[in-house]
Amino acid sequence: MTTTGTDWIRAFAEQLGVDAPDATTIDTLLDLAGVAAHASERLAAPLACWLVGRAGLAPDEALRLARATAP
Repeated sequence: MTTTGTDWIRAFAEQLGVDAPDATTIDTLLDLAGVAAHASERLAAPLACWLVGRAGLAPDEALRLARATAP
C-alpha cells in the first residue's frame, strides 16, 4: 500500500502533537520551497521551511520574504 504525501503529513503531525496544515498552507509552503530551491540549491527548500517553523512565521509572510530574498 502506498501512502500519499498528505496522509504521511497528517500522521507525522499527529506524532508531533500539532495540527496538519490545510490545503492552502500546503500550497504556500510548496511555493516557498520552490522559491528557495530555484533561487539557490535544492537543499534550500527543506531548510527554508524549517527556518519558517523556527521563526514562528506564517507561511504567507515567509513566502513574501523568500520572494524578496530571491535574485
